[in-house]
Amino acid sequence: MDLLRSLPLGLYLEQPQTWLHKIDPRVKFAWLMSFLTSYVLANNFWRVLLVVILILATLIARIPRRVWQQQMGWLLMLSFFVLAIAAISPDGLGVDYQSRLPANEQILTQPANSNNIKEPPAEKKAYSYVLFHKGPVKVTRYSLSLAVRLSTLIFTVIYSTNLYLLTTAPEEITSGIESLMQPLRRFKLPVTEIALTLTLSLRFIPLVLEEVQNLFRSVMTRAINWKKLGLKGGFKVWMTVAERLLENLLLRADQMANAMMVRGFTSPNEHRVQWHDLRLKGRDWLAIVTLILFWGIRLAIGTQA
Repeated sequence: MDLLRSLPLGLYLEQPQTWLHKIDPRVKFAWLMSFLTSYVLANNFWRVLLVVILILATLIARIPRRVWQQQMGWLLMLSFFVLAIAAISPDGLGVDYQSRLPANEQILTQPANSNNIKEPPAEKKAYSYVLFHKGPVKVTRYSLSLAVRLSTLIFTVIYSTNLYLLTTAPEEITSGIESLMQPLRRFKLPVTEIALTLTLSLRFIPLVLEEVQNLFRSVMTRAINWKKLGLKGGFKVWMTVAERLLENLLLRADQMANAMMVRGFTSPNEHRVQWHDLRLKGRDWLAIVTLILFWGIRLAIGTQA
């Protein structure tokens, strides 16, 4: 089991360099925030459209199939199960919906007027709150709408964030966020310290996956008979593994702090780190124009009724 390959969540793809890699990190961060915020008060059509846009962006960027296939597959499977379970679950509306038409249709019969002019019958639109009902399975309009909201929300939030981390180096993310937070210096906020902490956190993700992978392999190689241990014994083993994992992560953090101190890094003010020289290029301005068009379409057709 190789977590760094089978579950590369939050890891940066160094090669190959796609066109998503070359876009300015500030512009990509604006796109990420747009995906996460345009979902609010949007209709289901826009929510499904966000999922389609993310899938198309992955395919057009020509990201290797080995990278996104398993991640997207698991997310789509999870979203499908959420969609199915939420659709057949009770919608929570304890209201008996009755037809607006009376039970006796003869009441609607209009008497003939003196001129014997008959008005054309009004067309009736068939409306049904229950979309599907067979046995214990019942799908209503509200449950289906709620299912679409939940499933698309899970996919959009997780995959858009993962796609951003996949195509943006931690140093680029740090420099982009630090550049966007420059106005906060007027309020004496530690912008550089926050950016540095974010960089170390992103760099720490592969170390966590590596430690989990090593501990999992160490447990598997010992050929433990879980049936003889029972529930209590198995719980003690996994508690020992969790304790060891925490100890190893704290040791890694201490080693990282010592490495920074040896290199003379005492504070960001005394040891200034130059991340990247951020400059907007032609492709970045094209992405900004596309983002404006994105929000224009969102305000035009994406508002929830």
